Amino acid sequence: MIEFSAADIARITGGRLVGDPGVVPVHVTTDSREAEQGSLYVAKPGEHADGHSFVGAAFAAGAVLALCEREVADDDGAPFPAVIVPDAVLAMGTLAKEAVRRIREFRAARGEAFTVVGITGSAGKTTTKDLLAGIFRSTPEGVAAPLSVVAPQGSYNGEVGVPLTVFQADESTRYLVIEMGATGIGHIAYLADMVVPDIGVVLAVGSAHAGEFGGVENIAQAKGELLEALSPAGTAVINLDDPRVRAMEPRTAARKTFFTSDPDAAAEASARGSVVVALDAHVGADGCPAFDLRIDGEEPIAVRSRLIGAHHTANLLAAAAAAHAAGVPTQAIAASLAEQGPASRWRMERTDRPDGVTVINDAYNANPESMRAALQTLADLGRSRRTWAVLGAMLELGDESIAAHTAVGTLVVRLNIDRLVVVGREARALYVSAVNEGSWGDECLFVEDAEEAFALLERELAPGDLVLVKSSNGVGLRHLGDRIAWAAQAQTTDPAGTELM
Repeated sequence: MIEFSAADIARITGGRLVGDPGVVPVHVTTDSREAEQGSLYVAKPGEHADGHSFVGAAFAAGAVLALCEREVADDDGAPFPAVIVPDAVLAMGTLAKEAVRRIREFRAARGEAFTVVGITGSAGKTTTKDLLAGIFRSTPEGVAAPLSVVAPQGSYNGEVGVPLTVFQADESTRYLVIEMGATGIGHIAYLADMVVPDIGVVLAVGSAHAGEFGGVENIAQAKGELLEALSPAGTAVINLDDPRVRAMEPRTAARKTFFTSDPDAAAEASARGSVVVALDAHVGADGCPAFDLRIDGEEPIAVRSRLIGAHHTANLLAAAAAAHAAGVPTQAIAASLAEQGPASRWRMERTDRPDGVTVINDAYNANPESMRAALQTLADLGRSRRTWAVLGAMLELGDESIAAHTAVGTLVVRLNIDRLVVVGREARALYVSAVNEGSWGDECLFVEDAEEAFALLERELAPGDLVLVKSSNGVGLRHLGDRIAWAAQAQTTDPAGTELM
């Protein structure tokens, strides 16, 4: 973390300091349970709780300063050391912006490069972020110094998560990879102004959060803000296979790097910028994508990924394109992509149980596009196995919700998935459409909650079965997926190396 004294923080944020101006925090958190010795605790108001209620707990755990919207006193009536600001989250962003500026200035003075990459899109952000960070870490330059690559844990991608990621960086950081999410127009612009990306990657425009945005066109408008924020010296990484992303090209003055699985599109775009293309893209019998990677007319290099699902081809290409824009050699890019498996949990996370049941837990998030991709993968992998789709609701779709769930239910039947278990009333339209399409009886079941679903699966799963678990994050089926995976004391590996929740 870049060092800021309490006086610095007050000056940068325009806040009022209460306490010792010389205190220097060494860690930032918004969760009092994660406070440690030397922490700056940000007391942000939350949807269910007010962070100001936990200031005392944070100081008891070792915090030395708080960023608050009002003074908080201890049991003796003395105010905790704090910087008082009108909006704690906006103040976090202001401090993060200054941290990026100082890192860039420090490294430039030493003649050292510093590259910030911003990644946005309706799906694939976290996987692409993980892949790109993996490429950077695998290059000789990427391991030259401690903390040389900083990327968010999980999906830290909003107005709180992005500053927390920035605060992990310091003067030794060579690459800062930022995942950018949004639920409205202006959000990406705010994040881009904070971190000033050198490279901006737009993956896809889908219908996730369509209800909050007011439609898919507004989503496209918001995602394109990242490209608009780039300077002419920056690089815009553009997905030619998504029409709405392709249409963003005129919105940036930056240099352009395109990625695509279409050789004709690659040839047409080559006059306007660098091109990264997947030739002969296909999926193997294990469900893993493979292709020949060609960058700017170089000799193609074969890449066989360890990720599961054809939809990951776009994420692999996006990471390759961003790494190329950052100057990583093609051979190093291809080698790293072939070595990397899942790095973040609950994203096509495969567990092969000793009893022969395979569980694919893809329930970190869901929208119509990712649901279709996951179901297609289930169908492709399960041609000689009994397949189960355990599906919960896709949230935040607004007026499109019923139609979207109806379309997924129809797709399940048309893909010949053997068993469908729909969990929760928010997803009931999915169940109804599957029944109407011609799936009934034991083929298609509706259950009220995850507990009922687990009991059903524990009773009926048999050796050789292949199970997909998918829903939006807020539904919580990722934990059902964990329970199924572990039901027979079965997990052989945890791809992310994290403890199950």
